[in-house]
Amino acid sequence: MKHLNAIIFAIAIVIAAYFLGNAYVKRSNPTRVISITGLGNENFTSDLIVWEGRFVAFNTVLKTAFEQLNDDKEIVKNYLVSKGIKEENIIFNSVQTIEQRDNKYENGNFVGTIFRGYELSQSVQIESNDVALVEKVSREITELLNKGVQFNSSPPRYYYTKLSDLKIAMISKATEDARIRAEKIAENSGGALGDLISARMGVFQITGQNSDEDYSWGGAYNTSSKKKTASITMRLEYKVK
Repeated sequence: MKHLNAIIFAIAIVIAAYFLGNAYVKRSNPTRVISITGLGNENFTSDLIVWEGRFVAFNTVLKTAFEQLNDDKEIVKNYLVSKGIKEENIIFNSVQTIEQRDNKYENGNFVGTIFRGYELSQSVQIESNDVALVEKVSREITELLNKGVQFNSSPPRYYYTKLSDLKIAMISKATEDARIRAEKIAENSGGALGDLISARMGVFQITGQNSDEDYSWGGAYNTSSKKKTASITMRLEYKVK
């Protein structure tokens, strides 16, 4: 019995020595890892334009001011339609009313306000895939001044309706770019690229083409340029054989 116990004890020592030795080897030869960032860029042209403008009417009588604004609304709508804008693409927003008052002073002291009249305003928005047409109309809209309409135009905003598909393609490009870089680094260090450990997507950015816009940690999203550049980064980690 003592002899059997001694054998079992010896086997246990051998097994323990094996695992301890194996752990030491792994500790002294840790897994090598490459972390690399890949970049995916894509130039594209916006296929959706959103343009807004605002017209104003002023009168001391509220009802008269509202009638003037309605007349201007018809003039604006007819003008836009005559320029080729589809009526279903023209959206008029609700009327805004401001009571205008002037400050009154006596001997340099404020004593109250004097009613001056009512300013009514209404904005119109056009959303269209015909980017070139809406751009042209936005440049010529000052013609409404000749029709007696006080119209203020905002700069157009540009969007892209296939952004989801573009983003997927860019992730693929950034991933491939990172993999190629990782392979080169592994080869130059005398090893070979092993299994992918992790992949993390960076910030998605959209900037104007050939612009000096700064990238943002939260992700830039340009709407002022028709031609844009989208970019995304992918950070990959690979084992090295």
